[in-house]
Amino acid sequence: MTAVEQSLPAKEQQPKTIYLKDYQVPGYLIKTTDLRFEIYEGETIVSAMLHLYRNPAASTPATQLTLHGADLELISIALDGKVLTGSDYEFGEESLTIFNTPAEFKLLSITKIKPESNTSLEGLYRSRTMYCTQCEAEGFRKITYYLDRPDVMSEFTTTVVADKKYPVLLSNGNLIDQGDAENNRHYATWHDPFKKPAYLFALVAGDLAHIEDKFTTCSKREVTLKIFVEPKDLDKCDHAMTSLKNSLRWDEEVYGREYDLNIFMIVAVDDFNMGAMENKGLNIFNTSCVLAKPETTTDGGFQRVEGVVAHEYFHNWSGNRVTCRDWFQLSLKEGFTVYRDSEFSADMGSRTVKRVEDVTLLRTLQFAEDAGPMAHPIRPESYIEISNFYTMTIYEKGAEIIRMLATLLGKENFRKGTDLYFERHDGQAVTTEDFVAALSDASGRDLTQFKRWYSQAGTPRLQVSDHYDEDAQEYSLTIKQSCPPTPECQQKLPFHIPVAIGLLGSAGDLPLYLKDAEPDFETGDNTHKVLELTAAEQTFVFQRVQEKPVPSLLRGFSAPVKLHYDYSRDDLIVLMSRDSDGFNRWEASQQLGLQAIHRAMEAYQRGEDFAALQLDVDLVAAYRSVLQDDSLDKAMVAYMLSLPSEAYLSELADLVDVEAIHYSRTAIRKMIARELRDDFARIYRAYDHAQPYAATADAIAARSLKNVALGYLMVLVDETVVRACEQQYRAANNMTDVIAALTQLVNAEAPLAQQLAEVALADFYQRWQHESLVVNQWISVQATCVLPNTLAKVKTLQTHAAYDGKNPNKIRALVASFCNGNAINFHADAGAGYQFLADQIIVLNTQNPQIASRLLTPLTKWKKYSPDRQRLMKTELERIMATPGLSKDVFEVVSKSLV
Repeated sequence: MTAVEQSLPAKEQQPKTIYLKDYQVPGYLIKTTDLRFEIYEGETIVSAMLHLYRNPAASTPATQLTLHGADLELISIALDGKVLTGSDYEFGEESLTIFNTPAEFKLLSITKIKPESNTSLEGLYRSRTMYCTQCEAEGFRKITYYLDRPDVMSEFTTTVVADKKYPVLLSNGNLIDQGDAENNRHYATWHDPFKKPAYLFALVAGDLAHIEDKFTTCSKREVTLKIFVEPKDLDKCDHAMTSLKNSLRWDEEVYGREYDLNIFMIVAVDDFNMGAMENKGLNIFNTSCVLAKPETTTDGGFQRVEGVVAHEYFHNWSGNRVTCRDWFQLSLKEGFTVYRDSEFSADMGSRTVKRVEDVTLLRTLQFAEDAGPMAHPIRPESYIEISNFYTMTIYEKGAEIIRMLATLLGKENFRKGTDLYFERHDGQAVTTEDFVAALSDASGRDLTQFKRWYSQAGTPRLQVSDHYDEDAQEYSLTIKQSCPPTPECQQKLPFHIPVAIGLLGSAGDLPLYLKDAEPDFETGDNTHKVLELTAAEQTFVFQRVQEKPVPSLLRGFSAPVKLHYDYSRDDLIVLMSRDSDGFNRWEASQQLGLQAIHRAMEAYQRGEDFAALQLDVDLVAAYRSVLQDDSLDKAMVAYMLSLPSEAYLSELADLVDVEAIHYSRTAIRKMIARELRDDFARIYRAYDHAQPYAATADAIAARSLKNVALGYLMVLVDETVVRACEQQYRAANNMTDVIAALTQLVNAEAPLAQQLAEVALADFYQRWQHESLVVNQWISVQATCVLPNTLAKVKTLQTHAAYDGKNPNKIRALVASFCNGNAINFHADAGAGYQFLADQIIVLNTQNPQIASRLLTPLTKWKKYSPDRQRLMKTELERIMATPGLSKDVFEVVSKSLV
């Protein structure tokens, strides 16, 4: 039939805001969805047969059907076999409305799409040698006309037809048919027996290789596991497969969740906006989250693969079998699943190290988000573009909310609650209230006040004071909570906050006898307790305290809050040296580092020379004792000796002084390096560089500490150390040590180091130019170089053969690394960095709006800088805002930033 071409109405001047309060159930539901994809070079024809019926939950019976659709060419549409004409329907902006629809009917639509020119990487698009999809959040509407909302769940059957040069044809569920078609083509038909919303749909067609394994579930069913990659990457899949099998077993043992299909597949894609996607039974991953081998992947890369594989697999239950009713409930699946993957990683490695890593990320990025123009509750009240709400708040703070619930309920009750949640809501699209209700019903706990965490934005602040009554042997802790106002809510109600504590005396942890509470000897030695803060101010009194203690507060970072307690330097040294809580030992080391850096910053701002500064001898002794304590996890030692990052220092500041932060932190690093030179040298010499690589927790920890030692030694501008660093680069048998050495050479000021760095950079590219992910590391090392003129190097790299301005991984490696991870250069040169970033965003606005929007973050913080910088940053935001055809993604972030 002749194509029906309709011109869509022009976009409104200001994109529409979507509100949670306006949610209404869909007028129609879809029982079954039968899809057929005919893939040709240059275009794909999509036939969609939908079996629709009126939603009995709707307040009034629907008499018309509005489907979502974007960038589609409608060829034909028929209702119960009758071809519809122009008078039977009308187009809207990203919609198609069909009039006079009956109570139940079948709708067949045929559309044409062009994956090859789809640079947004949403819907069906082409990546290198394959076709693939990304449908979360609203990408399915770029494939066919559909009810593209998470509360419409349907049973999918998908047939993919393509030329035989694409031998692998995949979709969700189990393979039920395959065979040859005309003109050297073939087909495969997949059926997913579990209802799912369109955002979980997936399709892949390509020339791919795979590895295969088996997993026997707890009910003795055998599941086939396959990981598909481009043939050149087949040797990099073993770690992902091991991680997948560990994830399946862990989810059975910890949550009682068994996998449900006959096959589970992962496909690695080079062009991908996100890290990975949990499509039912067919997870599509960014290559950076699948491929790993020692020669090409750092320890951090190995850990990321393990964590992301687990995260997407765990979504099979927390996101797929039970999904979210609407996108305001996004943290229902993401926060819960981040918590699950974090616990998995903690069980696979070091629990304390994992907690330190998670909290570092949270306090550096999510706290900044809470204090910025894009601040929003865990469950937002409104959005313009949902892609902008795949945020640290939804994911990382969302996970902290779940962690607090687990802490408050205890392990047994939390498991009962999740069991009830999955049992009660299997096959449903639900809300955060449904999740909390299941935990409350299973445990018998009233969680009404706790739900404020879902509706109030911002980072709560705890102000703690204490008093010791020696005569009564009573110790009192008074805790006040507050939360800064946000545009949506000026006056916050008190949160329900679990505050885990211990008390340290001269001999270590003291037993805790909380007034009017029973001691806890059943689950431990009564030296650790979770206080429940529910009022704006509460006082907790401990009895039988025979000496004035040092309080160990917020152990394990038991709540996502900012804690204020007037610790002395001596208190912090006690905590760093003796606290039984590993997290708080690290936290004390960070606070000691902060104190030293802040003293240096004050001197810098007074115009004084750093040479006059001296490190406190007790602080040096504390650091040395940590270095010499062989009982400590080497990874923890590495973290305890690593100073707070510039990003964290900036987050803590009311007004960011970029130069003071950078140069003061650098000065303190040099002081520590001088004082502990012999200890760092001993650690570096003791490491056996020839030992075979292993991605075990112990081996990763040893490499981490050794490379921290190298980093400190390299700031001393010692030719012997520079030569040793270059030798590590040359001789290393793993990418972790290669990148560590290359990074140190690139950032060292010494002329010899710079000469060796240039040679090493050229050698690195020559060796690894055909490995895209490795080249990304090479790009990122250069983009984050803190020496002057880095912006010029970044611009040069944009013209390098290694760079592809349409590939999200390349953009992140170059543009995001420079703008987010190189403050001293991004904020230099009278705003040249700001102009550079704005230029990239304007280009990406039409090419890939999601990536454009995510790059905006550094400019959104303009109010935290000096007036001169504010003016320059705001000018670039206004230039972006004035760009014709601004996408919803970019418009939302820029408009909120300029308020």
